[in-house]
Amino acid sequence: MKIEKKVKDKSEVWARAGLVGLVGLCFVLLLEVGDALAQNGQAGIQEATNQVKGYFNTGANLMYAIGAVMGIIGAVKVFQKWNAGEPDTGKVAAAWFGSCVFLVIVTSVLKSFFGV
Repeated sequence: MKIEKKVKDKSEVWARAGLVGLVGLCFVLLLEVGDALAQNGQAGIQEATNQVKGYFNTGANLMYAIGAVMGIIGAVKVFQKWNAGEPDTGKVAAAWFGSCVFLVIVTSVLKSFFGV
């Protein structure tokens, strides 16, 4: 009789362990299904793309504004060198003008490259 009781106790332990494992598995699967249904991956990528495009236009306008300010500063510096009669005025003018043109061209090329 003692042997049967021991076997019965082991089977109860295994049954309870199996039930706890099954409940845990169902809980984990429920969490995973909830995460999977939370958001479509494509919708998230599209939303990120739209936000970056919005920031890109603002950044491009900022670059144009920086180019305009650099142009004004460069014009003032070149005018001062020209009035002072310094010999490297042409080189300084070309450097300032080239940097402003480069800034505007890079911004325009990036806008067209990314289709914004």
